Parts: sequence; structure tokens; C-alpha cells
Amino acid sequence: MSKVQSTSTVTVHYTGRLEDGSIFDSSLNEGREPLTATLGQGALIPGFENGLIEMEVGDKKTIEIESDNAYGQIIPELVHEVTKDRVPEGIEEGAMLQTMTPQGPMNFKVLEVKDDVVVLDGNHPLAGKKLIFDLELVSLN
Repeated sequence: MSKVQSTSTVTVHYTGRLEDGSIFDSSLNEGREPLTATLGQGALIPGFENGLIEMEVGDKKTIEIESDNAYGQIIPELVHEVTKDRVPEGIEEGAMLQTMTPQGPMNFKVLEVKDDVVVLDGNHPLAGKKLIFDLELVSLN
């Protein structure tokens, strides 16, 4: 039987969760299809790709991915305070905003709303977190 290699095209069902057990994404949600991707093209986080290597169709396993092989560490320089006049009126903590930068669009989460300023975080929501994935290899090309 064939095993997943570093340039294989795979179709995989997955459920991703955090250490506290909360699920952040799953291909098993109603109406979702399994994920299909070609490894080695940068479409998947490195730890997810590495976890698929050597799997065979039908294999199931759980992998743990440290933040350095997922979405990286939290970068303090991506947390900014901006004046309230630069964000939509009535913005609340937890809201997501998008702005254009010289590198393209960037998403920010509202961490805190103060009297005159709003604290925005441009880090990926999963940065700094260990990710746990349950994988099932559906097909291999």
C-alpha cells in the first residue's frame, strides 16, 4: 500500500482542537468535504504536513503541533493602540477588523476598547498555541 510522501496529494478528514479541548475547525462539520491538498506547496502548516507523512489510506492518528510548526509565536509588535476615530463607531472587544497594508489586507482582533484608544492584535488567532489534530487519510494520489 502507498504511503504519504512529502509531495503527495492527499484527502484527509481532520478535527483541530486546542489543549483545553475546544474545537477550532473540523472537516466533519455538516456539509463540509474532507480537505484535499498537495504537500510541499505551503498550503498547510508545516506540522500538519509532517503529521501526514507515512500515513496510508484508512489510517487514523492524533498529532500535536507546537506553535513554531503551526502559526508561530505571538509577535508583540503586532499589537497596536489606535485612536477611536480610526475604527468603526461602537466597536466592541472580540470584533474583527481588516485594513490594507503595503503587504496586502491584514486582519486585527479588538483586544480592548479604552476611553480614547482601541487595542488591536494582528497576530493569527492561533499564534502561540499548541494545536491537536485528529487525522483520517481518506485518499492518496
